[in-house]
Parts: sequence; C-alpha cells; structure tokens
Amino acid sequence: MSRDQYSFTDPTKLYADIDPQKQEMAEPGLDAELTPKADLGEDTYRGSGRLTGRKALITGGDSGIGAATAIAFAREGADVALSYLPEEEEDAQRVVGILREAGATVVAFPGDLKDPQYCRELVAQTVEGLGGLDILVNNGGKQIYNEDLTTLTDEQFDDTFKTNVYAMFWITKAALPHLPAGSAIINTTSIQAYSPSGILVDYASTKATINAFTKGLAEQLAPRGIRVNAVAPGPIWTPLQPTGGQPQSKLDEFGTQTPLGRMGQPAELAPAYVFLASAESSYVVGETLNVNGGMPTP
Repeated sequence: MSRDQYSFTDPTKLYADIDPQKQEMAEPGLDAELTPKADLGEDTYRGSGRLTGRKALITGGDSGIGAATAIAFAREGADVALSYLPEEEEDAQRVVGILREAGATVVAFPGDLKDPQYCRELVAQTVEGLGGLDILVNNGGKQIYNEDLTTLTDEQFDDTFKTNVYAMFWITKAALPHLPAGSAIINTTSIQAYSPSGILVDYASTKATINAFTKGLAEQLAPRGIRVNAVAPGPIWTPLQPTGGQPQSKLDEFGTQTPLGRMGQPAELAPAYVFLASAESSYVVGETLNVNGGMPTP
C-alpha cells in the first residue's frame, strides 16, 4: 500500500489524475459503470482497531460514500449490515467481498428505503444477523435535478423526501430500542443544506431537514448516552451525479467551484464517519461535520 489516509499530501494535487466525465446512467446507477471509477478507499484505507467489536448498519452501502464508510468500518474492526436497492446488487456484492476480506461479519439486505416496512425489517434483520446494533449510518439518498419548479412532479418530491427523510425517521425509530449507551447515529446531510442550488430545490430541502432532525434528536438522546451527528459532503464523485443528480453539461466541471478546485472522492468522507462513530468523539453531539473542499458554511 503506497498511500493511505494518513499519508502527507497536498490536497489540491490529490486525485489530480481523476477528472469527471459526461456520461448518462440510468437511476440508481452503479459504481461498476462509473467513469472514472470513484475511490472507495479499497486500496488505501488502513484501519487501527477504532471500531473493534462494533455493529453497524449503513444505508446506501453499495456505492459512493456508504461503500467507502463500510470499508473503513470493517477495517476498523466493525461488523456491518448493508442496505441497497436490488438494482445495485453488483456493487453490493463487490463491497461485501471487500468487507469479508477485512474479517468482518457482513449481512446485506436489498430493498427500497421508500417502503416503511422494509426500513423496519431492515433493523430487525440487522440485529439478528449481527447480534446487535450500536452504529447507525443513515446515508441512502435520492437526488434528481430539476430546473423549473412547475415541472417538479409530486412523485419526485415525495420520493426524494421518503428516501432521504422518512427512511431516516423510520429506521432510526426502529433502531432506538436496540441501541445501548455509547451508540452513535450518523446522518448524511450536504452542503446543499446551507447553500442550495436552484436546480436541487427538493433535494436541498431534505438535507436541511436532516440537519434539523440531527440536532433535535441529538439533544433528545444525549442523556441516554446515544450520540447523534451528521456529515455534510460537498461535491463528491458517486453514481448519484451522472444518474440525474447533475445536468450532463455540468459533469466535466463538477467540483471545480471549491477552494481546493476539485471534486472529492468517497474515500475522503469515510474518516469523518469513523471519527463520529468511534469513542474518540465522545463529547461530540449534534455536530454537522463539513467535508466539502473548503466551501463556507454557517
């Protein structure tokens, strides 16, 4: 391993050889078909036992940020349950193989986060498959750009909120009876919660909701010893982007608006989730940790 997440490096030069490219993919998209490939940390993430014995459930764990987080968790010693859409089976099985190579117990549950029954069963199956649950990462998300509110359909608005917000509510509510003191809940929000794009009104609205949900729930659960925090990514290269998350005309300049001048990779997000899941963040509650290449937030 020539480089890992601890290597001294110039962040403006990191991934200089990876440029986003215009490409059309059907939703939900696959890492396997993404060009160029996203870095999930499979060749670089080095664990140090920070999550030994922990049991984690990650939604959207087949690709992108969820997959990178799953790889990092497994290499830190955690057992992992993955949630993903059935159409993403190819990506999911690749990630499952990487996690098992790290020595983790892994269970994988395909299904649709818009379905409340699936969300509740997902928690029950995770507890049965892993023998418990003490880390919950609500990461699965839907993002489809729309340039004119008058053409934003009720169905898309509803699907975006159900995937990004309702699923977080359903899964977290089902998980709470199983979470012991010391557990961590981590929700994925976005720079869009603070600096919404005109073409992502519905998506940005869900991410602002996730921020408020995180901070309110953090206050509610802190006395029980359960910490709730969020990670707010900036422009990160995942299948979400070419499957309608961004217009094709913007893909080849994706991320260039950041102070670092480039898009981020999922591997650069995983350490933030590890930090918030581990006991080293024991006094961090209700925080939104921005990983966005330097874009200002409140």
